[in-house]
Amino acid sequence: MTCVADEDDPFPDDDCLFSETFSQDNVYSLLGEELNIRQVFGANLGVAASVWEAALHLCRYFGEQSVQLAGKRIIELGAGTGVVGILAARLGAEVTLTDLPLALPQLEANVSANMPSSGWPSSPPAVLPLSWGEDHMNFPSDWDLVLCADIIYLPETYPQLVETLAHLCKNGALVYLSSKMRKEHKTPSFYEEHLPRRFNVELMHRDDKQNNNIYKATLRTDS
Repeated sequence: MTCVADEDDPFPDDDCLFSETFSQDNVYSLLGEELNIRQVFGANLGVAASVWEAALHLCRYFGEQSVQLAGKRIIELGAGTGVVGILAARLGAEVTLTDLPLALPQLEANVSANMPSSGWPSSPPAVLPLSWGEDHMNFPSDWDLVLCADIIYLPETYPQLVETLAHLCKNGALVYLSSKMRKEHKTPSFYEEHLPRRFNVELMHRDDKQNNNIYKATLRTDS
């Protein structure tokens, strides 16, 4: 293995994060649920393979703030391993997990591995491809929550992400975004410049040790 993902720099200079393909299974205890999450590391999946700390921060924040997930219609963008959306589905939400096509087999495998013995309390999470700014119009706008965990790292995608979020939130959805604030990837500029052009943005939680922020956003009525 010659490329290794790092929390501070998930995008090394090489074109790949991992030259070999291997998997790693981890059990995460979150909000009273035990999730078995497989991470398949390889050159194709890149950053989508990992359970990033920002995702775990968002899950814990929901528990600490008693955010109601049961019965909600939720879509997760850039779901990666699916840990956030799968947890929401285990807690009774109706969940759609989205990512680029290459990441979908890992998502589908983790959904299957985490079906409760008594079945999903609402419905099995749907797994669908979504490329921001390209096929977002294929999705409805009637969500309750839109979840985003550590997906703010490529500045060239920021306008497309805002466009996608605006479409998904047209009927009043609330967005939760959890991000490691990587200055080298201009993550702060997304929250200070790009997102506020269309959304009201509020910082809800700051973890100085992990350099992780959690934001809440709603579509502006004048946007």
